[in-house]
Amino acid sequence: MMSAVGSAILLQLVMMPAPAEENAAEKAVEAAKQYSGITLNSAEEAGLMAMLGINITGPEWEQLTGISLNVTEIPFEELFPKQMLEHKAGSGAYDVLTIGPSWVADMVRNGALEPLDPYIEKYGVASEFDDIAPAFKDWMTYDGKTYALVVDGDVHLLYYRKDIFEDPENMSAFKAKYGYDLAPPATWQQFGEICRFITDKYAPELYGAGLINTGYMHFFFSERFRTYGGKFFDPETMKATVNSQAGIDALTDMVNQLDCQPPGVQTWGFGESLSALNAGEIAMTITWPPVARWAQGINADEQALSWVPESVVVDKIGYALPPGGHPELASGIMLAVSPDSKNKDAAYLYIQWLHSQQESLKNVMRPLGLRDAFRISHYESPEYQALWPTAPDYLATLRLGGEQGYSDLAILETYKYWDSMGRAVVAAIGGKDPKQALDDLAAEWDGLTEQIGVDRQKEAYLAWAAKPSAYRE
Repeated sequence: MMSAVGSAILLQLVMMPAPAEENAAEKAVEAAKQYSGITLNSAEEAGLMAMLGINITGPEWEQLTGISLNVTEIPFEELFPKQMLEHKAGSGAYDVLTIGPSWVADMVRNGALEPLDPYIEKYGVASEFDDIAPAFKDWMTYDGKTYALVVDGDVHLLYYRKDIFEDPENMSAFKAKYGYDLAPPATWQQFGEICRFITDKYAPELYGAGLINTGYMHFFFSERFRTYGGKFFDPETMKATVNSQAGIDALTDMVNQLDCQPPGVQTWGFGESLSALNAGEIAMTITWPPVARWAQGINADEQALSWVPESVVVDKIGYALPPGGHPELASGIMLAVSPDSKNKDAAYLYIQWLHSQQESLKNVMRPLGLRDAFRISHYESPEYQALWPTAPDYLATLRLGGEQGYSDLAILETYKYWDSMGRAVVAAIGGKDPKQALDDLAAEWDGLTEQIGVDRQKEAYLAWAAKPSAYRE
C-alpha cells in the first residue's frame, strides 16, 4: 500500500504543468539577441520575393533582435551565378543565400554552402523538422548533410473550371463519347481528350486548356517525361536517355495537344496562361500555387499585385494534381548560410526563424514573398483554410503534391542541362520533329557530361537519384 507521503508526491507530480513545447522561432530570436547591432546581408530574388524581407520580415527581425537586414535584389536567372562568383572571389558579400534545390550539388561541391547540421543541433527544434512535407525535406540535404532550409514549397497544380466539369450535360455527353467520367485528368491521354471535348463544344469563347509553352519549359517537360517512365541518364554509363521512347512519346503528345488549345498558345508564358484563366477563356492550365489566390481574387487590393488580371472565375476553379499524379516541385526556394560570412550563427538564426512553424505560416499566407506551403501544419491550418471557401481543397492538393512530387534534377551544372532541355522543347513546339529535338538534346547532354567529367557527374546523379522524390518508383 502506498504511504501518505508517497501519495502526496505522486499528486504533486500529476499536478505539475507539462513542459512547454519548444518553439524554433522563439529559440532563434533569443539566441540572436546577442548579435544585436550587426547587419546581415541577404541575396534574394528581385521583386515580390525580396519585398517580403524588405517590407515585413527584415523590419520584424530587427525589432525582435536588434539585427538589421540588408537585402540585395537579384533577378532569378542571375542568383546562382552571382552567388557562386562572390564565393569564388571570397568576398563575403552575402551572409544569407537564396538557392534553388537544383543548385545544391554544384554549390556543395564548390564549397559554397555552409553545412547546417551543427547549427541545427545547437539551436533547432527536432519536432519542427518532422512537420516538413517529405518531398520538400528531400531538398535540404546532400550526401547525408543538411545545407539549406526550405521556405517556399513550389509545386505544379492543375487548375480546372469546376462549373464546366460538373455541368450535367457535359458529364453525360463526355461519358457517352469516351466511356469514363468527366473529371480532372489522371493521365495525359485523358488530358488531351478532355481538352478536345471542351474546345469542340465551347471554342472560340472557351478552350479546353491553355498551357505555358515558353519559359521554364524544362520544368514542364521534366515532369511529363518522368510520368511517362523516363529516366534522365543511364546510371552506369551516364549517357543521356532523354531521347528514349518515353521522352519521344511525352514530347510528341505535348506538341499534338496544342491543337485543342487557343491559337497562338505556342508562345504563351506564365502571364498569358494566368490572364486566360482569370478571364474565363480556358478550362484547364498547369502552373504554380499563387494562381489559386489570384483566380479567387484574393489580395486584389494589394498594390504590389496590381499587375494581376482581374478574375471573372471566382468560386469556379478546382484544384488537382497534374496528369500522372507526380507534379514537378518546380524550383522552390531555400535559404542557406554563406561559408564566407563573418556572421554565420546570426545568419542561420534568421533562416531558422523564417523556416519555423510559427513564422513560415504567416509568410505563406502573405501576398508578398510568393511563399507557398511546405509544412503539414500549413496544410492543416484553420486560419489558412479560412482564407477563401475552397482553400481547404487547395491545401489538400498542395499536401498531396508535397507527398508525391518530383524533385528537380540536381547535378553538377544543372542549369546548363536545363537550358538545353528548354531549347529542345521550344524547338519541337515550334515545329521541329520531336525525336530529332530529343536526339540533339541527348547529344548536347552527353557533351556536357564529358566536359564536366563522367565520374564526377555520375556521383552527383546517383546521390540525387537515390532520393524518393527523384523518380517515385
